[in-house]
Amino acid sequence: MQATIVQAVNDALHGEMERDDRVVVFGEDVAESGGVFRATDDLLEEFGSDRVVDTPLSEIAIVGGATGMAMYGYRPVAEIQFSGFLPPAFDQLVTNASRIRWRTRGELTAPMVVRTPYGAGVRALEHHSESLEGAYAHIPGLKVVVPSTPADTKGLLTASIRDPDPVLFMEPKRIYRSVREEIPEGDHEVPLGEAAVRREGADVTVVGWGAMMPPTLEAVDDSDVDAEVIDLRTISPMDTETVAESVKKTGRCVVVHEGPRTLGVGSELVARINDEALMYLEAPIERVAGFDTQVPLLSMEDFYLPHPPRIRDGIERALSD
Repeated sequence: MQATIVQAVNDALHGEMERDDRVVVFGEDVAESGGVFRATDDLLEEFGSDRVVDTPLSEIAIVGGATGMAMYGYRPVAEIQFSGFLPPAFDQLVTNASRIRWRTRGELTAPMVVRTPYGAGVRALEHHSESLEGAYAHIPGLKVVVPSTPADTKGLLTASIRDPDPVLFMEPKRIYRSVREEIPEGDHEVPLGEAAVRREGADVTVVGWGAMMPPTLEAVDDSDVDAEVIDLRTISPMDTETVAESVKKTGRCVVVHEGPRTLGVGSELVARINDEALMYLEAPIERVAGFDTQVPLLSMEDFYLPHPPRIRDGIERALSD
């Protein structure tokens, strides 16, 4: 069926709740209202108030509750309305959920998913537009997933719910409804930790994820460059092999992300490429990223986000050396 990303989230949740009665969904306004972006529409009517629960406005309680339920044997899927509200629960992710397997030497695990819309581009207010996937990728034991297409959204969320360890599932709200494609009916799982080659090419490797994939593909399609485009899909664990093999073929690389440039995921990618493919590089790796500032309000976001002209400039710089 044809679906948007937000519809794919809903479809994956329906499928996993039907398949496994341990899967429970909870968060702020997810039941009666169907979520602030309507990602959980109709779940309450189908599965009832024991499995779809509105919570108080406490991110600490939501993530802490999910951790306890996961350790007890449930498969909780907790929603945080905006990723900018997740920092209060950072301690629960770092201190409890991500390290319970290590702390108990494997006797306990926390098979849980924290879903959250993230990123800029929808003219939202402060705390609604951050792109902080790099901060969470730094936590050992926590997987970080960022889909960019509806089909991948369904498959990656399904895999995340089935994963034995905690997963932070970051949904790029900028493209929640602007991208539509056919998604598989029924069971569909995309393995975590595997990047996707969205476009094959020989001149330069361009790597991105989430909401940066549409402008990246647009930039490449509007140029004469034979670029290979890679969608990471999973930030942690990161598929270094796919990126490195592409760079070995092209000899050049551009990394695109909307988070701040300093200590962003792009920095880690550059380091890994230097580790695995340094002798194949014909030019320095370029980064096209957000700026080291707070995300500006309203229309000023257009100057902050990487857009096709900026991405094309980065590609040209990579090819000019």
